Amino acid sequence: MGKPIIYGVDGSPAVRAVLLTAHAIGLDYELHEIDPHKNETKTEEFLKKNPQHTIPTLEDDGKCIWDSHAIITYLASKYAKDDSLYPKDLYKRAVVDQRLHFESSVLGPRMFAFGASWRSNDPQAKEDAKTGILGAYDFLEKFIGSNQYLAGDSLTVADFSILANFSTLVNFIPADLERFPGLCNWFSRLSKLPYYQKANGEGLQKVIEMTKQMVAEKTQNAP
Repeated sequence: MGKPIIYGVDGSPAVRAVLLTAHAIGLDYELHEIDPHKNETKTEEFLKKNPQHTIPTLEDDGKCIWDSHAIITYLASKYAKDDSLYPKDLYKRAVVDQRLHFESSVLGPRMFAFGASWRSNDPQAKEDAKTGILGAYDFLEKFIGSNQYLAGDSLTVADFSILANFSTLVNFIPADLERFPGLCNWFSRLSKLPYYQKANGEGLQKVIEMTKQMVAEKTQNAP
């Protein structure tokens, strides 16, 4: 049996969530770069693996799984040494699942709306998108409460999923320490993980540089 293969590019927050999980469990994996912006997800070969042509996609023992949430819970369940990242206790697991659904239904879409607003010339769209992101921060602050992590007192895959998005957003919409103390402390704690830079930081830096270039070009071409 070969190594699990992760298809995608590390600029993608969803891919970075998978990489964070893989590093946390010590998984020996291969990363195959597949860039949707270059239509590399729409080749006949890739469509056989994932007809939705999305990244990340995981191939493990000849079987394919896509959607980052499905992938990280699968990896933690199959390869982790214990169940701390994705608890077997039904209540604790439900809390983790809720946070993952929050990422997919609230935080993720609001991040995409914010990205779209940057490409818009509508000031109100930008302001509405910013308001939506700050509202998501408010929810995350409440999720953490007096705990150390988003789903309780121990690190879980929910932290990885939200960390990948939050670490991207906070570069453009900062989280104020006074308003979001729990969230800021959580981010500081996770950014010190020994595998953070390799699994998340390197890809994040590519996103920041690409965004700065996009803004510069838009400013240069403005009438």
